[in-house]
Amino acid sequence: MASSSSLSPPKVPKELYFINREKVLNSLRQHLTETSRPLHGFVLLQGGEEQTRYCTDHLELFRQESYFAYLFGVREPGFYGAIDIATGKSILFAPRLPPDYAVWLGKIKPLSYFQEKYMVNMVYYTDEIVGVLQGHYKEPGKPLLFLLHGLNTDSNNFSKPAQFEGMEKFETELNTLHPILSECRVFKSDHELALIQFANDISSEAHVEERFKAIELDNPMQTQSVYISRVLPSFLSACAVLHYGHAAAPNDRAWRTMHLRKMDVLCWKLSPLHNLTFEDGDMALLDMGAEYQFYGSDITCSFPVNGKFTSDQSLIYNAVLKAHNAVINAMKPGVCWVDMHKLAEKIILESLKKGGVMVGNVDEMMAARLGAVFMPHGLGHFLGIDTHDPGGYPKVITVEPGCYFIDALLVPAMENESTSKFFNHEVIGRFKDFGGVRIESDVLVTANGSKNMTSVPREISDIEAIMAGAPWPSNKTAPSNS
Repeated sequence: MASSSSLSPPKVPKELYFINREKVLNSLRQHLTETSRPLHGFVLLQGGEEQTRYCTDHLELFRQESYFAYLFGVREPGFYGAIDIATGKSILFAPRLPPDYAVWLGKIKPLSYFQEKYMVNMVYYTDEIVGVLQGHYKEPGKPLLFLLHGLNTDSNNFSKPAQFEGMEKFETELNTLHPILSECRVFKSDHELALIQFANDISSEAHVEERFKAIELDNPMQTQSVYISRVLPSFLSACAVLHYGHAAAPNDRAWRTMHLRKMDVLCWKLSPLHNLTFEDGDMALLDMGAEYQFYGSDITCSFPVNGKFTSDQSLIYNAVLKAHNAVINAMKPGVCWVDMHKLAEKIILESLKKGGVMVGNVDEMMAARLGAVFMPHGLGHFLGIDTHDPGGYPKVITVEPGCYFIDALLVPAMENESTSKFFNHEVIGRFKDFGGVRIESDVLVTANGSKNMTSVPREISDIEAIMAGAPWPSNKTAPSNS
């Protein structure tokens, strides 16, 4: 079993969410001024609700709705939150709990507890929303509510506007808040960065523990227990590689874990799910990340489970690592993310050509979009309160190039008249059951360039040395604990 971590979590200042609210309030006021609209009304968000498993009384693990967590930091379900645009005052509305709550679930906390804990100006009960907001609105007519409604481009789902009994007594506006709030989440404060850095530090440590101290375990379920004993995850993922495997089509080539923030363990083999074990020669991919005070990390490591890279494993791994490093070195404000994606694809194709897997002109391969055959996903995504955070500018972003051998993509490309000539058909057959490699780090973009917040061994020499018993971090590389 893994040893306990030596890292100490940073204190979470109460003003963290106050700063977030001020950022959103200032951005909203600026937008209203620029569009010649009055500076009054309320931002109103509804927090998450506890959910049961289908029709049963089994409560699923609760995790706060992310926009609500960003503005108020509330960990409990059933809350609403409001910000008075005219005065800047913040209001929480807590659920009025029945007396028998105290019998089964513990002490019912007074409203003053939430006011102090979440550093808001006022706290009322949810059944008082109408009267409180009407009482604080000093303009004629119905009070105006700015509600959260907008498309999440990762899921294609829309955020849910707040709903409560008596909404007909208010004017509602659905178009303004979502883009402003989403953009505010992109630019992280120093407080937020400290939480993300700690999540990276503890996740980096857990990755090393998973790979190099638990690798002798026979069963990936035991590997999961090592990770969960060290970090605190937050949701279930069916990701593995390329989100391969889900409830409608379980993946019999990968062991799919339940995890806290994000934990996917992949071992490339054909084996019944309950008998799946790591074996000599397997290539494993671990995609895991801890969450601390809502803010998370997302790290992927790929490695041979026996501790020694074969020549083929080294070829693919180094191709991806070279792309990973080149992108991070090139990242800075003003750099086009599409160009970074193309850079990663080109480097991987060049490496595959050098290794004899591909033949011909790499620029022609790029024009034929063969890069997407080996890396069909995006180069990275925003990171913060959500693993795939919203927003339009890469301030904290993952860099996660990959190279995979997927029949559903390879076979059509190899059979196509215009692209078949680029494949060394004899050599590529060696990689039929290879699976793939992904390397993912969390990167902070600053005015001067970028900073890799993730600290795990990446070079083959380091990975093999640590799996043979060498310590990590080495003297030259230590994780930041800020």
